[in-house]
Amino acid sequence: MELVDLYSEDRIPLGRIGERKAPREPGEFRMVVHICIFDSGGRLLIQQRSMEKDSLPGLWDVSAAGGVDAGETSRQGAEREVREELGYALDLSGVRPSVTVNFEGGFDDFFIVTRDLALEELTLQREEVAAVRWATLGEVLEMADAGSFISYNKSFLTFLFELRTQFGFV
Repeated sequence: MELVDLYSEDRIPLGRIGERKAPREPGEFRMVVHICIFDSGGRLLIQQRSMEKDSLPGLWDVSAAGGVDAGETSRQGAEREVREELGYALDLSGVRPSVTVNFEGGFDDFFIVTRDLALEELTLQREEVAAVRWATLGEVLEMADAGSFISYNKSFLTFLFELRTQFGFV
């Protein structure tokens, strides 16, 4: 059972904890994170979701993602997700989310960083991640068109790639 902190619509902690997948009362929201790791050449590290996943098995996604556990900040949750899923100790000290997307049940913080990682040095959590690879924007958009990438809006995927250089995330 995964526990999450609950927030108001203004992202103010309510001082309550709930189960991650449990129904929410009106005005209760949770926090999730997505981490986009780019290399210095502008390629995005993408992961293929394990076939064992309950939702969207086998589809490709950004570098890492998941729910923020109770007691964690979004930064701590992002660091934990990368460590768990990819076996990489990502230090996000001083890094704020690049963009936050509001969804029906909460807040989704996207962290964008540049790291030149060697794929063979990553240790994948097989229950979560089947494979990883580097991909250009064109490759990600082709995968989206083919239905093999999570169904983000293509303009949002382009926005993530553009954020990396437009606001000093290199």
